[in-house]
Amino acid sequence: MTTFAEILHLLIIIIYAMLRKIRVALALIFWVSITWLLVDFTGTAHFYLGWMAKIQFMPALLSLNVAVLLLLTVLTLLLGRIYCSVICPLGVMQDAIAWFNRKKNKYSYSPAHDIMRPLFVLGAGVALSAGLGWLAGLIFPYSTYGRIVGSMVAPLYKMGNNVLASIAEHYDSYAFYSVDVWMKSAATLGISLVLWCIIAVLAWRGGRTWCNTVCPVGTLLGMLSKHARLKVVMDANACKNCRKCERNCKSACIDLSRHEIDYSRCVVCGDCLEECKFGALAFGYKPMIDKENILYARKQKAAETAETTAETQAEKVDDGRRAVLTSAALLAGTALAHAQDKTTDGGFAIIEDKQKPKRKHKITPPGSVSVRNLSEHCTACQLCIDSCPNDVLRPNGSLKNFMQPEVSYERGYCRPECNRCSQVCPTGAILPITVEERSSTQVGHAVWVRENCIPANEDKPCGNCARHCPTGAIQMLPDGNYHQGDHGRWFDAQNQPVDWQSLHFIPVVNEEKCIGCGACEYVCPSRPFSAIYVEGHEVQKEI
Repeated sequence: MTTFAEILHLLIIIIYAMLRKIRVALALIFWVSITWLLVDFTGTAHFYLGWMAKIQFMPALLSLNVAVLLLLTVLTLLLGRIYCSVICPLGVMQDAIAWFNRKKNKYSYSPAHDIMRPLFVLGAGVALSAGLGWLAGLIFPYSTYGRIVGSMVAPLYKMGNNVLASIAEHYDSYAFYSVDVWMKSAATLGISLVLWCIIAVLAWRGGRTWCNTVCPVGTLLGMLSKHARLKVVMDANACKNCRKCERNCKSACIDLSRHEIDYSRCVVCGDCLEECKFGALAFGYKPMIDKENILYARKQKAAETAETTAETQAEKVDDGRRAVLTSAALLAGTALAHAQDKTTDGGFAIIEDKQKPKRKHKITPPGSVSVRNLSEHCTACQLCIDSCPNDVLRPNGSLKNFMQPEVSYERGYCRPECNRCSQVCPTGAILPITVEERSSTQVGHAVWVRENCIPANEDKPCGNCARHCPTGAIQMLPDGNYHQGDHGRWFDAQNQPVDWQSLHFIPVVNEEKCIGCGACEYVCPSRPFSAIYVEGHEVQKEI
C-alpha cells in the first residue's frame, strides 16, 4: 500500500522535473499580460490586470504599498530572486532575447560588480530625493519596460486595431473602433529605442548583465536572496566538472572551479538544472531528492525528447482560402489608404494644426495633487499616457519633469467623467480619485487672449467656448460697458436700451467655477493658437 510519504516523494520528483517549465509558463503569462496592460486603450486590461503593475517592486516602494513589499520580501526569502525571472517584464524580455540566441555553452562565470551595483542604487536614491523621479526611472525595470512598450509597441498595436476596425466597418460591424496613432514625444521614443538596443545587446551576449549590474531592484533583492530558504544547491561530490551548468547560466553566477553559486545574482531560472545530467544540482534547502531519482527524471525526459521528432510538412492551401486571404489583405490596404486620405473638411481645405500655448505652469493630470508630488513619485513609465482615452496626456519635455505626463489640449480635452489615469498609476504619482472628485478637481483655469479671439477682432459671432464648457464657467457678454436688465434687454452706460444684435459678445471666465478641463481651448476655432487656453496650477484644489 502506497504511503503518504511515498506519494509526497513522487510529487516532489514530478515538480522537480518540471520546475523550469512551470517557471517559464508563469513568466510568459506575466509578460504577455503586462504587455497587454501597457498597450490596451480600451480599459479592459486595466480592469482585470491593473494589479500586475502595482505588484512591481519600485511602484510598490514609491507608493509605500507595504502589503506588496512584504509579499515580495517573503517570496525572495523563500524562493530567491524568482521575482526577476517571473514577475518582472524587463527580466523576462531579456530571457526571450537570450533564447533567440540559442547557442549552447555561450556563457561563463564572471565575478559580481560589487562596486558598480551599489553605485547605481545610490544614484537612483539620490535622483528620487532630488525630485527627479524620471531620471531614476531610466534604470527602474518596470518603468523602462513601460516606455519601450508604450513608444515602440503600442503604435503598432493601434495600427493593427485600425486595420481590423476598417475591415469590420466594411461588414457593418462595430466590434472594433479606430483610434489616432501619433508620435507623442520624439525624445521619449529615442530614449526608449536606445535603452532597448543596449539591453538587447547585453541580453544577446551576456544574458542577465543588465539585471545584475545596472538594475537597482536586482541589487536590492540580491541582498535578500543570499538568505533564501530554498535555492539551487550543488553537490560537489556528484559533479563531473562538465561545466554545462556554468556555460548555460545567464546570470554568470556559477563558479565551478570552487563549486559555488552567487545567490545574489541567481534568478532561479532553472537552466542549470536542465543541463546537469549527473544529479549534481537540486533546488531546495539541501539536496532533498536523492541522486538516483534525479537521474531517473533526467533519463525520462531525454527519452521523451528522443521520441518527439521535429518533422514539419507544408500544408496545401486551397484556392478558396487563398482568395479569402488575398481579399482581406486588399481590403485592409484600401481601408488604410482611405483612412489616410480622409479629412474632416471633406478634402477641400487645409486646416492648420493647433499649437501648444506657452503656459507659465504645466498642467498635471487630475489626482496628481501638485507638480512636486508628480515629479517625486513618477518614474515616467508612460502607463497613464498610453491609457488616456482623450489624447490629452503626453510626455513632458522640460528637464525637471522629463517624460513625465503633462496635459495639453491640441487633440482633445480632459472629460470631467474620466478618471482613467488616476486608476492605472502604480506609483502614487497620480492618486486614485472618483468621477465625482474628478469633476470638482481644479487643475488650472481658463485664460482669454483678446488678440486671438474671432468675435473681438473679426466682428463674427462664435461662442464655442461657452457652449462647450461643462461647468458653465464661461459666459458670452457684450464687449464694452453694457448691462442686462429685466426681460433680457441690454442697456449702455447711460442706461439707454441697445439692440443686442449690434453688440459684440466676447467670452468672460469665472475662475472659481473653472476646473481646467480644456474643452474651451480644444473647440476654439482660432489657429494656430487658441483664443482661450488653460493655465496650470502648481497645487490642485477641489472646488
